[in-house]
Amino acid sequence: MDMETVLPVIWFGVIGFGVLMYVLLDGFVLGLGILAPFADDGHQLDQMMNTAAPIWDGNETWLVLGGVALLAAFPAAYALVLSALYLPVLLMLIALIFRGVAFEFRFKARRARRFWGGAFAVGSLLATFAQGVILGALVEGMPLQEGRYVGGALGWFSPFSMLTGMAVVFGYALLGSTWLILKTEGRLQQIARTLTRPLVLVVAAFMGLVSAWLPFLESQVMERWFEGNNFLWLSPVPLLVLANAVLLWRAAMREGRDATPFLLTLCFFFLGFVGLVLGMWPNIVPPTLSIWEASSPTSSQGFLLVGLVVLLPLILGYTGWSYYVFRGKIGSDSGYH
Repeated sequence: MDMETVLPVIWFGVIGFGVLMYVLLDGFVLGLGILAPFADDGHQLDQMMNTAAPIWDGNETWLVLGGVALLAAFPAAYALVLSALYLPVLLMLIALIFRGVAFEFRFKARRARRFWGGAFAVGSLLATFAQGVILGALVEGMPLQEGRYVGGALGWFSPFSMLTGMAVVFGYALLGSTWLILKTEGRLQQIARTLTRPLVLVVAAFMGLVSAWLPFLESQVMERWFEGNNFLWLSPVPLLVLANAVLLWRAAMREGRDATPFLLTLCFFFLGFVGLVLGMWPNIVPPTLSIWEASSPTSSQGFLLVGLVVLLPLILGYTGWSYYVFRGKIGSDSGYH
């Protein structure tokens, strides 16, 4: 195979890896904001936020990596996505900024702590919902004519995108609750355990609804699943999702293995991501724009790949090191502010 065929595949994998890392790592921080109203008082919310305080801002690196890689490697797809999803992308970015400001200001404020606590929750909720809407609109497919987006400014608004928006909200809440099981003890951990079981059921139900809706979309992202004998080869994915849900349900209330629920929730998201990629491939913008049609010149992709080989290990190393340094439980009387 020549480089014109291989390089777009590599960059598709890089973007997918960056998006997956962002969802897994920043997802639980956004989940903490979604779960903020369930805190008993301000001190408990402090403890929730302190579990992520040393590492939350580094998680944004993966979002930047995915966006820059999309612009550099697939400029046609970047232009289409921003043209079609300008409003939800703008909402996501504003909400993420608001969430970040609230995260820092709340620890410094005296009179306005309750306001910034609410801002942290609202910013997290809006950013998460916007990400789900973006996902749903992309999966649903975009009306293209001669490689150009021909939908309106609200073309992303549909029942399916609203469904995926809500699904991601509950999914991130599940990430947040299992993260609290991992990082806390006592009353806060018990609240997290109590919330985890119903969240498992809701997330599993949303995954079932989304999967049942996919075959009826114009993007035909599920077409590959039912071609020939493909379903026999791909059937382990939904079976693993079901098994993972059962294990997570059982692990939620099991004392002594606090890392297990969080790891199983990460597997939940990973399996959903794998199923989605298998359906979309080789399109980067369903239903018709493939990675080879949207790719930048081979010389550009090759040049950028050299920088990626240097940069990606540094990002992975720093991320792993930061999580290692700040491992362990966070008590109600400890923190980083």
